[in-house]
Amino acid sequence: MSSPPMDPLIEGYLSYLDKVGRKALRTVVDVRCTLRRVMTAIARRRPGVDLWHLSLEDYLHWLEDERQQGRSAAGLAKCLSHVRGFLDYAWRSGRTERNVLDGFSLQHTLRRTAPKHLTLEEAERLVHATDAPGETARRDRMIILLLYGCGLRTSELCALDVGDINRERHELVVLKAKGDRPRSIPIPEALYTELLAYLLEHGKRGALFRTSFLGRRISHKDVCDVVTTVATRAGLRSGVTARTLRHSFATHLMDRGVDLSIIASLMGHRSPQETGVYLHVLPQRPEAAVRTLPIGERS
Repeated sequence: MSSPPMDPLIEGYLSYLDKVGRKALRTVVDVRCTLRRVMTAIARRRPGVDLWHLSLEDYLHWLEDERQQGRSAAGLAKCLSHVRGFLDYAWRSGRTERNVLDGFSLQHTLRRTAPKHLTLEEAERLVHATDAPGETARRDRMIILLLYGCGLRTSELCALDVGDINRERHELVVLKAKGDRPRSIPIPEALYTELLAYLLEHGKRGALFRTSFLGRRISHKDVCDVVTTVATRAGLRSGVTARTLRHSFATHLMDRGVDLSIIASLMGHRSPQETGVYLHVLPQRPEAAVRTLPIGERS
């Protein structure tokens, strides 16, 4: 059941995000949920006052209430970003004299945590654990290799069609990507050879990966089951997921000195800043880079 509409200004902002900002549906839904959550919480303190007429103090009280209820710092920062974006829209629409949250951020209070990833040795064990006979085993091996070898999201893997393999350029074309940002990913040569053999057995069109029963397109749950089964067979720690393999892809590229902007492009990030979480693998690299500058050298 759909939720009731909110103030026309808020509905206009959500429509703007969808039609003009071309935000993903999930993002628009997240923003809607955030704004409704904020309205409900603040109404208890300031009943009848619109979001765009609240003061910075009102929002600080709201943030503190959320924190007291156990909201994480990352969750608070995300909500704050949603509200800030709306207030900016309200200001540009002439409904308020200023955006009271302009320039206010919690990002400086957050500590980046390294994403969970496999070591190279663990990745090798995982790949070796896919060596098993049978058609389903070959499919499962391809799923693992593409998740780790191309850094795919689970949704992107599930949406792949046979036609998304560019045989001339040896690339994987990800059309249904997050945020409607299609991209092409070079396929490692060893993986490409296996992929061609897999394609010989699975037709020339339709879903690249199908279930063994009924032959339907694989789902998120199917991928989760495959990763869990292979990781268990490899003797890896619990909690290895498809996202772990995606993080491992980026981390191992970073470890090999691949430029951050290239990794961002391969991962489908909007900017290299999103990829900055992978800098944890080489904490001394910035210092080492600075030491290469010829400062203090005499001719």
